[in-house]
Amino acid sequence: MVSVREVSRWFLCQESMTHKKIQKLCYYAQAWYCALYDGTPLFADEIQAWVHGPVIPSLYPLYADYRWGLIPKRTTDAPVFDEKTVNILEAVFNTYGGLTGDQLESLTHSEKPWIEARGELKPWEGCTNPISLRTMRDYYGSKYQQAQND
Repeated sequence: MVSVREVSRWFLCQESMTHKKIQKLCYYAQAWYCALYDGTPLFADEIQAWVHGPVIPSLYPLYADYRWGLIPKRTTDAPVFDEKTVNILEAVFNTYGGLTGDQLESLTHSEKPWIEARGELKPWEGCTNPISLRTMRDYYGSKYQQAQND
């Protein structure tokens, strides 16, 4: 298992991005890793269903000072991961990296893991409910199987 801090650093070695975007990319890395490796988490940190989409609270203070601005691209200290992890991170970045933080927020709002974790809450209501690893595994695993069958 790797740390979510290292995962965020890996994404920031690819390009500068907003705090919202880094949160969503880390979420998708966790989700797809769980889906493709039978529920095994990439990192141990909890992901919660906040108003603006999935957020990893332990990662939040690292980038909170940037607010809505860009976090600079890292040019040093790129984390080193095993091949499985790099394959997931590259696939996530290639799939979602071209989207903005706001676009990623909208996408996560349309997907079962975030919707299920929020339950009956209104879209603007605060929430710290955890997003289930099992739901992520099942939902994204199903999407993967559908893509394989197409």
